Amino acid sequence: MRHFYFKFFIILFLPFAIHAQTLDTLVDVGGYRMHFKIIKGEGTPILFDAGAGNDGSVWDHLLEKIHEVTGTTLITYDRSGFGKSDVNPTLKNDSDFGILNGIKELETGLSKLGYNKDLILVPHSYGGFYTTLYASRHPNDVKYIVRIDANLVGVYTDDVLQIMNEDEIPPKTPETLGIHYLVKNYAETVKLLRTIDFPSNIPVIDITSPINRGYPDEYWVLINKVHKDFVNAASNRVELIAEGSGHYIFEDNPGLVINAIIKAYAQTLNENDKKVLLEKALDNAIVLAIAAKKTETENKHSESDLNDWAYTFLRNEESEKALAIFKLNTMLFPDSFNAFDSYGEALLLSNNKPEAIKMYEKSIELNPENENGKAALLKINQE
Repeated sequence: MRHFYFKFFIILFLPFAIHAQTLDTLVDVGGYRMHFKIIKGEGTPILFDAGAGNDGSVWDHLLEKIHEVTGTTLITYDRSGFGKSDVNPTLKNDSDFGILNGIKELETGLSKLGYNKDLILVPHSYGGFYTTLYASRHPNDVKYIVRIDANLVGVYTDDVLQIMNEDEIPPKTPETLGIHYLVKNYAETVKLLRTIDFPSNIPVIDITSPINRGYPDEYWVLINKVHKDFVNAASNRVELIAEGSGHYIFEDNPGLVINAIIKAYAQTLNENDKKVLLEKALDNAIVLAIAAKKTETENKHSESDLNDWAYTFLRNEESEKALAIFKLNTMLFPDSFNAFDSYGEALLLSNNKPEAIKMYEKSIELNPENENGKAALLKINQE
């Protein structure tokens, strides 16, 4: 009978997802198109901003649960040159494709869709730069930000930028324009963000991973200090440390992220609506807790955990251990394009090009939109 009750619990929520109107569209933002996916609802819309190298689809597995509880509009999008979004054909210089251009494209798209007023923002990683810039331009329209291991400009010192400038820039091909421009303009992005103050009136939940992904100890100390300083700078900011989760916290612990977003959304409601929402959220938290325990039982280590662990060995020049873990990851998660992409990268660094090519090809087979894999294969074939 217990199984029946929990299945019934889930079935009660299904009509929200089934009847929600989803708009998957390309919006003209000036003679070229930007891809948006919108689950329509009522209330303050929530805009998700992906990390570098990802498009809006990275959020797909979270959206249904968030919509079931909040019933609000959820918006994901692909930045220019990523996923299904075009790049501006009238711009000629690489420097024209910086973050300010990207923000203006986003603003145009949101305005055309009618979502250019009140918003809750949810950035991951590089998306933190986008939401900081967007919030600084619209401080009264942004009602809450839930940051998921999201960038803070204080982490990017001049020494860090110098090291990044020594890294190879992804090739400039039709398939890799987004990541090419992002990396090429990274230093200028940081310099721009240094001139911007984060609006103190906007409440923030800052969720971070406690797992060092192979950074030198002094840099890891800096990263943690910058996040603590950010939270301590205003009384309306809260720190959450996602114990056991890697950089992709929303994959390793989706329940934590979903509930943090629901908590932020609740603050935009009146007391009666907030009470109804929190009752739904409690039911949802029970379902998520059961799902999390089931996942933990089935798989003690997530794909992201293993990936982070392997990269730690790789950065410490323990390549044999790294390769063994990357290979294990592909065996445990055979449907993960990222597992094969990472294994390919490690094989390439170990000068095993034939096997690296196989891994990249498998990664692209699993995800034809894997721009990183395409760029790596192109580079190998050009050598």
